[in-house]
Amino acid sequence: MTADRPARVEDVHALAQAMPHVTVVHGSGGHAVYQVGGKSFVFFRTPRPDAVDAATGERLPDVIVFWVGSEADKQALVQDGTTPFFTTPHFDGHPSVLVRASRLGEVSRQELAELVQDAWLAQASARRRAAWLAEHGPAGP
Repeated sequence: MTADRPARVEDVHALAQAMPHVTVVHGSGGHAVYQVGGKSFVFFRTPRPDAVDAATGERLPDVIVFWVGSEADKQALVQDGTTPFFTTPHFDGHPSVLVRASRLGEVSRQELAELVQDAWLAQASARRRAAWLAEHGPAGP
């Protein structure tokens, strides 16, 4: 398994579970919600009226939410037309980005790993964040 292969849904689960102090709870519809210290950092969203297919109007069934460190980080991802990341008005002012599971293959597994690590870092306590960064550095393993 190489780091530069396309990302897959199972990678989201594996990468999120590999971060320290992670608990998994199940939200509505049984979707996984990954938390650190009781704060969600990655979760699989149930279909909602704010995320719909432009062609059909159907609610998107495969949206994954990732926390980001700042509004600037969010804008860098959603404004870059080469990425599959997006947002909706529901998430205005919220430090997170959305991606459809069906489009994860448009990013590499390494890019996904960085996104999951950044999501964890955005939600972890200062003590946990400092310990992880001391061990892995800002670029991660």
